[in-house]
Formats: sequence, C-alpha cells, structure tokens
Amino acid sequence: MIKAVLFDLDGTILDTVPDIQACVNDMLRRHGYPEIDYAHTCAYVGDGAKMLIERALPKGVPDLDACYEDFRTHFAASKNELTRLYPDETEVLESLKAKGIRLGVVTNKPQDAAENVLRQFFPAGFFDFVGGDSGMFPCKPDPSLARYAALTLRVAPAACAFVGDGETDAKVALGAGMCGISVLWGYRTRIRLEEAGATRFAASFKELQKILEKIC
Repeated sequence: MIKAVLFDLDGTILDTVPDIQACVNDMLRRHGYPEIDYAHTCAYVGDGAKMLIERALPKGVPDLDACYEDFRTHFAASKNELTRLYPDETEVLESLKAKGIRLGVVTNKPQDAAENVLRQFFPAGFFDFVGGDSGMFPCKPDPSLARYAALTLRVAPAACAFVGDGETDAKVALGAGMCGISVLWGYRTRIRLEEAGATRFAASFKELQKILEKIC
C-alpha cells in the first residue's frame, strides 16, 4: 500500500523549462557565449544544474565554474514568471493529501532554487519533504536522497511511489525499491523512459491519480 508519493520537480509538477532557458541565456549573454534554444534546454535538464551549464556552454571553456556560480546565484532568485502548473494538478495533489498520503519533492534542482519556485506555486508546508541538490547527497539517478526522503517521512521505500518525467527518475525508483510512475507530459519521450526501465506511465494528472488509486 502506497503511503507517500515523491515527485520530481522540473517537468513533473512544474513546467519550468521556459524560465530555466531564460536564466541560462542571461548567463550566456553576460559571458559572451551563444544562447541555447528551447529544445536544447529540454534535452539538457534533468541531471543537475552543473551538468546543465556544462552542456549549455561550448566545450572546453575556461570559465565553467564562474558561469555555473553566476547561473546559480541568479537562478535561485528567479521570479519564475514563465513557469506553470500542469492541468488538474492542484486538484489531484489536494485529493492525495486529503487521503492522508504524504507528498514529497526529490529533485536535482539546487535546493535554494527548488524552495524558491515551490514557494511561488504552493502554500507553505504543502509538501512534507523537499529535497534538492544541497551537496549532502549525489544527484539522481543515485537513490540516496529518495531513500532519505522515505526515512524522513517514516515510510518504507516499498510504500512510496516515485513520480517523474526523466530517465533519472525511473532509475531512482528502481534503485530505491519504490513504485515508479513515469509521466509523459514532461521533457522525455516514452521510448527513452522505457529504455531507462520505466514500466508504468501516466499521460495526465488525472491518469496519474487513477494509477495511484489502484495501488494506494
């Protein structure tokens, strides 16, 4: 029986790529490098901010670390004016909470940036756990942060569902011994998710709710 649902953030509970692209391109302009388009931004997200910046920059640039720190500083303070919730999301999440299901966020987004954007779209305390890249754990697909989330929520990993749009999320679910559900409204294709080991798929929040109702 599922007692907690852990969500990825970017591409799962918030459509953040437009703001990520804007912040990356602001940094690239400040440092004199070519900007990236929406498609490349979608392809580059999912493995943490440092990897995002490394992918966005031309290979071999001498100021990678400076560019990363520049991006992180501005990204953490972003107003996220282009970010959006997904259809039916609020209704579904509130329904899960009403049933006593604990909700958490496990993301490769920097911790301060994750907390900042969640404050802008959800009431204080809406999520029972928020874990991002704080330096305490390796980034996904390492399952350590997901396991720590379960421990913090006092829920066995087997009683957790892990919901995400990326290959890293599918791998975390497998590695942490959680029930993995891959969503198809994010930034990866079903084929890529299947290649990462995903076996359950939801095309909308309503469909996700039906899947969870069967296993909760």
